[in-house]
Amino acid sequence: MSSFLHQRPLHNILTDQYPLSPRSPQNSQKPSILFNRTSLVLLLSLLIVLGILFPWIQIPQGGLFSSSISSSRSGNPNFSESKWRAYTLSEAAANVAKNNTLIVCAVSEAYLPFLNNWLISIVRQKHHDQVLVIAEDYPTLFKVNQKWPGHAVLIPPALESQAAHKFGSQGFFNFTSRRPRHLLQILELGYNVMYNDVDMVWLADPFPHLQGEHDVYFTDDMAAVKPLNHSHDLPPPGKKGRTYICSCMIFLRPTGGAKLVMKKWIEELQAQPWSKAKKANDQPAFNWALNKTAGQVDLYLLPQAAFPTGGLYFKNPTWVQETKGMHVIIHNNYITGFEKKIKRFRDYGLWLEDDHSLESPLGRL
Repeated sequence: MSSFLHQRPLHNILTDQYPLSPRSPQNSQKPSILFNRTSLVLLLSLLIVLGILFPWIQIPQGGLFSSSISSSRSGNPNFSESKWRAYTLSEAAANVAKNNTLIVCAVSEAYLPFLNNWLISIVRQKHHDQVLVIAEDYPTLFKVNQKWPGHAVLIPPALESQAAHKFGSQGFFNFTSRRPRHLLQILELGYNVMYNDVDMVWLADPFPHLQGEHDVYFTDDMAAVKPLNHSHDLPPPGKKGRTYICSCMIFLRPTGGAKLVMKKWIEELQAQPWSKAKKANDQPAFNWALNKTAGQVDLYLLPQAAFPTGGLYFKNPTWVQETKGMHVIIHNNYITGFEKKIKRFRDYGLWLEDDHSLESPLGRL
């Protein structure tokens, strides 16, 4: 009945049943009375039906069309924001890990172009299935999981979604200081974990270089050239009484030693909070953690030729030529600013996002 009423106007239905004759004034009066009575009966019936059914109709929060609007905004009719809000690190790690190993980055919305560039380079090494994106805000969580379901997780509390933070700012400190907590949680779940900043590009597979069964693997951030057969021990402290190890490329095994370093890193960050005078970041605290636990932990310095700092790779063309074919992961540091980093990647043919975005599991962002 309801579908029929939708298809034909009420007036047409009534006039079909009680046709009016323009030739007879008497006939024209009677149908008019019938029309009015029938209209009232139908209206009353409709009101009664609605009165019975309406309390049982569940209207989505935000209105009748809110769910369809949300789906169209996500571009996926099956996308559920609430599902990913409830998605836990334990679930994500179990879904993504391969050979009990995760490749992890931490990203806010402003860094999505760098995330895509980094992912393209990992796809080429066939390790992208192991990548877990730790989203630091909800827009990042939703955008990644919309296109690559299950590969992003948010570890509360979420940071505010905003523009990229300048190196040395309090926002940058707040963003990077969460890193050791994230990594410690993954270790506690029993996984090996490689952490990368997303201003990196993979030129080769790094895993063959993770030799032995050490607790913590890391790279030197000093630009001074080392011999190709340099020691893999923790370098001696510099002028500030500590080493200058990079906190942007780390590999950890789920051992007591690796967990100890992460806990000490957290302690050092708490002891050295950001201030306008100091403008701290997470890296000095990581180095203090390494230096203070060195006698208790099995540490391994990765080869400089394979994992050069940006201060060496982008500023010493002679060394780059001498070590050609040895480079594995390139870090675009020793430079600050979004546009400057992108330009330098482009100048060296390492900004893959422009022409190869379709290689990424995220596609074009």
